[in-house]
Amino acid sequence: MQLLIWTLLAIVLLFGFVVFFGSPYVRTLRSDRKRVFDELYKLTPDDHVVDLGSGDGVVLREISARGAKAFGIELNPALVLIARFLSRGDTRVKTVFGNLRTTTFPDDTTLVYAFVNTAHTEAISRIIQRESDRIGRELYVVSYGASIPRLKVEKKKGAYTLYRTTLRPVPLTV
Repeated sequence: MQLLIWTLLAIVLLFGFVVFFGSPYVRTLRSDRKRVFDELYKLTPDDHVVDLGSGDGVVLREISARGAKAFGIELNPALVLIARFLSRGDTRVKTVFGNLRTTTFPDDTTLVYAFVNTAHTEAISRIIQRESDRIGRELYVVSYGASIPRLKVEKKKGAYTLYRTTLRPVPLTV
């Protein structure tokens, strides 16, 4: 009985501490996943999608099922383990335990998917723009819910918005 209590306490703490650093875990519905990738941004095998706060990896697996590569960044170690287990054997899916403030995107990233907490939109915007500048290409961004400042709105569909970063020249260092 004590083991069960300690296990439940550990789960509550793992899921609870994440709220201080980002959005809480909310699983994306199948109908929403289909709508995003059927109507808002059609994935191709050339796409490499970064999912910020990838949770149990359900969006990552949807991306892979459509032939694109998926890279998830998740702060909750329990969800990282679940995502890795559920995606085992899928070479197009990678999930890392990390903070998006310090984790860099793969250099071939084309799209960023984010369930954004309104308290963190400014930081998310800066991070995505920083990575766009570092990679040297414009990135598309799909956001559920909150608006992301400073990014150009391309299209809206329900609660989802498709944005695009602006490529800014990197200053030369001498």
